Amino acid sequence: MNKDNKEKESIKKGKVGIVVSDKMDKTVVVKIDRLKMHAKYKKKYKISKKYKAHDEENEFKIGDKVEIVEVRPMSKEKKWMAKKVKSL
Repeated sequence: MNKDNKEKESIKKGKVGIVVSDKMDKTVVVKIDRLKMHAKYKKKYKISKKYKAHDEENEFKIGDKVEIVEVRPMSKEKKWMAKKVKSL
């Protein structure tokens, strides 16, 4: 592998969202909202998607704004890690 490939592999995808559930142990559910434009009518509309993210210390609560980063799969649905609370 050359240097360029290593740099590409180390880039992690990140998303910012709001915690909507913290009932599971070491796991939070984060809702990500994004705007999408209709192909024909050019109107923007909101798309929401929920991701399960790993939270080792159970520090995040419902309503917290967090950043999630892609990691190796930890379970069937959990492929993200909650990293930090974004300041407003």
